[in-house]
Amino acid sequence: MPFISKDWRSPGEAWVKTDEGWERLKVLECGKRKRLPSTNEDNYESDDNNEETIPPHCHITIRCTREIAGFNGLGEAVRRLDFRSSVRDRRRFHYIVALLRLLVAHKGIANLSGSAQKQLLQMVEEVASHVSDSQQHLNVLRGLALQLQHIVYQENQKCWGKPLGSSNLWQEHVETIKRIQQLANQIEIKEPGPEIRPKLHDLPEECIREIILRIADHRDLEASADAWKIMSKLVNEHRIWRELIRFHFNQNQIDSILELNKLKSLNDVEDWKKFYHQLRRTYGLNDDYQFAEILSLCRYCCCLFWPSDGHPCIVDQSPDYKQRLEEAGSQLTLIQPVPPAQFLKFFSL
Repeated sequence: MPFISKDWRSPGEAWVKTDEGWERLKVLECGKRKRLPSTNEDNYESDDNNEETIPPHCHITIRCTREIAGFNGLGEAVRRLDFRSSVRDRRRFHYIVALLRLLVAHKGIANLSGSAQKQLLQMVEEVASHVSDSQQHLNVLRGLALQLQHIVYQENQKCWGKPLGSSNLWQEHVETIKRIQQLANQIEIKEPGPEIRPKLHDLPEECIREIILRIADHRDLEASADAWKIMSKLVNEHRIWRELIRFHFNQNQIDSILELNKLKSLNDVEDWKKFYHQLRRTYGLNDDYQFAEILSLCRYCCCLFWPSDGHPCIVDQSPDYKQRLEEAGSQLTLIQPVPPAQFLKFFSL
């Protein structure tokens, strides 16, 4: 991928270094760019053949100094990282939902800027549409809808102080929240038709056990146990919780809880479910294990991106810069995972 350098003298344009030299590009939108002729003409003809797809990414300012003063906008980052379209990506869905929960539950959309409020509600509306189409994660949508409803109720009870942005914009947000709630209430999970075979009830017990062993959230396990008698029997097996412990916790964490309970080894554990919850309350769950794909930060170019898509990194495109880093003996971790809570710390909320 060519090295991209933004031209601050020409807003909306960038310079790209290729094998033939530097070429000027016009940034159309997130993930799109168009080659511009080298002439100084003001009118350029639109040509779809000149458009190239670049992965969603967003450069941010990690630390401000006297020489570099930067400000990270949440709405701009959400747009550049293409969060709205990522809702329909099964690898990114739970990451986006976790981010929405933090924004809605702890920060409150009323404290965000008008553009960030709009981006946030568009993402929730996209979640509602995706849940309606896929017939999955209905509990996630209803939880977000209830939190949004609570925010609207709190704002209506205030005697003074209104949400950021114009009153007309907030009224539009209220109407959007009502649409989301209406859609959430209308969704009904439909059972597959009789022609769909095999059904879950038709599978042998060994297959159902293998399905349960691939569930990484204890809340889903407990909900499965309430749904069906056979699942309840399988969820109560020691093996299920033993594998869940080994998935979420390392050996040092396990040994510390064993020592706390005055046990010599895992063979002495009698109640694996209780042992799992004790570990969970003590150490919590690693965010990296909860998401199929987690947003990442490149420490060299200070760029947020999705690992499956990659990003245009200066280290890959500039051998001289990479050589200087190696000569300086830089010990920076090139790629750093960014959990949802860490992502919000990059912005002034």
